[in-house]
Amino acid sequence: MTDILPSYVQDEWWAPAPAEPGVVVRDASTGEPVCRVSTEGLDLGAALEHARTVGQAALGALTFHQRAVLLKQFAQVLTERKQELYDISKRAGATERDSLNDVDGGIGVLFTYSSKGRRELPDGRIYLDGPVEVLSKDGSFLGRHVYTRLPGVAVQINAFNFPMWGALEKFAPAFLAGVPSLVKPATPTAYVAEAWVRILAETGLLPAGSLQLVSGGVPGLLDRLQLGDIVGFTGSASTAERLRTHESVETGGVRFTSETDSINASVLGPDAVPGTPEFDAYVRQLLVELTTKAGQKCTAIRRAIVPAGQVDALVEALRAKIAERVVIGDPHAGSVTMGPLVSLEQREEVLRSVAALEEAGGRLLLGSTESPQVVRADGSTGSAERGAFIEPLLIGFADASAPGAHRIEAFGPVASVLPYATVDEAADLVSLGGGSLVTSVATNDPAVATTLLSRTAAFNGRILFLDRDDARTSTGHGAPVPHLVHGGPGRAGGGEELGGIRAVLHHMQRTAVQGSPEMLTALTGVWHQGAASRSDRHPFRKSLAELAVGDQVVSQARTVTLEDIETFARFTGDLFYAHMDEEAAAANPFFPGRVAHGYLLVSWAAGLFVDPAPGPVLANYGLENLRFVTPVSPGDTIRVVLTAKQITPRETDEYGEVRWDAVIRNQDDELVASYDVLTLVAKEPAEATS
Repeated sequence: MTDILPSYVQDEWWAPAPAEPGVVVRDASTGEPVCRVSTEGLDLGAALEHARTVGQAALGALTFHQRAVLLKQFAQVLTERKQELYDISKRAGATERDSLNDVDGGIGVLFTYSSKGRRELPDGRIYLDGPVEVLSKDGSFLGRHVYTRLPGVAVQINAFNFPMWGALEKFAPAFLAGVPSLVKPATPTAYVAEAWVRILAETGLLPAGSLQLVSGGVPGLLDRLQLGDIVGFTGSASTAERLRTHESVETGGVRFTSETDSINASVLGPDAVPGTPEFDAYVRQLLVELTTKAGQKCTAIRRAIVPAGQVDALVEALRAKIAERVVIGDPHAGSVTMGPLVSLEQREEVLRSVAALEEAGGRLLLGSTESPQVVRADGSTGSAERGAFIEPLLIGFADASAPGAHRIEAFGPVASVLPYATVDEAADLVSLGGGSLVTSVATNDPAVATTLLSRTAAFNGRILFLDRDDARTSTGHGAPVPHLVHGGPGRAGGGEELGGIRAVLHHMQRTAVQGSPEMLTALTGVWHQGAASRSDRHPFRKSLAELAVGDQVVSQARTVTLEDIETFARFTGDLFYAHMDEEAAAANPFFPGRVAHGYLLVSWAAGLFVDPAPGPVLANYGLENLRFVTPVSPGDTIRVVLTAKQITPRETDEYGEVRWDAVIRNQDDELVASYDVLTLVAKEPAEATS
């Protein structure tokens, strides 16, 4: 009898009694048993409570940047042991290319969120959303929006097709937000999930309670969830609907997001005729989507929407590509490029869906539903025996609007070919899918692209435009990237994952906070106008260890002359009339006459506030939010106030970022300009500057 796959709960491995029969999981190519799966006797309530208490405390002690550094370390460890994961994944039917999507894709998500966390989030625990709102005339009462992490657990229910990427794309943003994860993998590939969790657990880097794995059923899970918890689900639309209508979600305050099966479309533009780069790219893309993971992808192309006159050309071009490139068989054989479906049960489900598509008016154009000849692990060729193999299939519909073509999904290497006459008709066909994760369009005609974007964007989470310029660099129709949102409306689940920092914020609560400048500064760690400031010594002489928000320098005044303006104009070549022509400048509704260049004032401001000697300030690397408010005329005087606004040490470097609030005013105390100055500052004082 095969071993029972353990769960990782409460920071230790747990398994039911060996005699527990469990569910047998089999090798997708040979049908041989891989493991048994059972959670009989597992205390799910204790696991959830462990996350809410121990996990919350451990992650809450870390800043965004510290969590981001850990994500990078997780990614590095998984990279070192990547081949182990590739080898294990072969038993699930994954080829080398499939594992590139799943294993490397999951590792890539960790690297991306580590990088984004350190670049786009503060080195703190609160995220500020939007600018300050001044709520009183004297500036003593302010408001702004802040994000703080949810106090519960992120329950992540994953599909069988991507046991690593599908899990890590949920785990990474939750971890970065500071919310512990409880991962529930799908049974057919749960052993792949167990493998990557075991690798991370063995590092000793996981904060206590931050990651738990339940290898098997979770009866009564939603009954145990509460306000502050969040569920992320990937799977069938019917299961998602059942979870969404659970009392804990509907009235109990549990957040729920889903990414479900969708009938994704790919449109071949009317200009993309045979012989064009767009036609060739479309054929290559369709081949990839049919064969990667044996078509078991929620983002795979299910509807190929093609000009009526190009259907035969597409089918023949794809037939030739399949004959040239596709070798079906056991992924343990090096020549194999397309593996089996995950199980015999899944194969039967796909064949039932193919039959339903045929009953709905479809006709098999390419491929056969009979078991194919396959390459075995030893390199020999023969019958599929107990493997879950199926050929790539194209099903043609004479009536492109037949309801079944837009409602029935065969979750395997199957796509329907739907002819269209006009671009508007193509857009209508895309929309009949009822909401999709992605639609792709192969066209080099901006007018076609514009029409399809305006007509179909509301029905899609993502749209990829494929043309001759990006055909070689595109990540592809079926490949979500962590930088952009993954999800879609309607049938696609109505949820949203990934999308950079957006996914982190899904695990946080946005709250409007009101108070005085002093209180908001204390709460957020960011200095607000009107809060206390300090001018004991020049802040450029202070390292990060010495600097505090509110440290300030108030400059001397400097008077602008006409000669200064003309010198700057000639030196820079900026001879714009507002600086050089009194009559023309006076005719401008914004200026009283000739005025100083805005960049002259910013340059002077730097000269007024800077301490020029070598010291902790290493570099000025930018300005942000620059606004010119009041023109400065010859004879006016300016001064600048520079205040340390936000201090962000970098976890992996000997320096950090300081954001300075810069305000330029004239002799009448009118606001001339405001902006943020960004500098890199050493963490510790050097002997020469101490």
